[in-house]
Amino acid sequence: QVQLVESGGGSVQAGGSLGLSCAVSGRIWRIGTMGWYRQAPGNERELVAAFTSRGAIDYAEFVKGRFTLSRDNAKNTVYLRMNSLEPEDTAVYYCNADLYGPPPYDSGDYWGQGTQVTVSS
Repeated sequence: QVQLVESGGGSVQAGGSLGLSCAVSGRIWRIGTMGWYRQAPGNERELVAAFTSRGAIDYAEFVKGRFTLSRDNAKNTVYLRMNSLEPEDTAVYYCNADLYGPPPYDSGDYWGQGTQVTVSS
């Protein structure tokens, strides 16, 4: 069974920093894309930052220069360092991983349970 275990998040004042981590476990043959999305109340879920299947990183325009995505391949874990946080960054942040491989390996698109990030002005 695939699990995405998220940690981090919390509350911070504007200008502060937070870190998120997400570890994926299961019968993993290969991880395609993996990264973070967020959803604020009343808004659709949107990409924050993610590794592409080729190892490049896609950042949303609104986080460029403030957020940094990194990973530890040995641990199947991605990290999101969030600096210069703004109240507009307040949202539930979700980890996403796209796995693929032949049976009996797990394949599919998987989501974590979400972690709240709240930035106060």
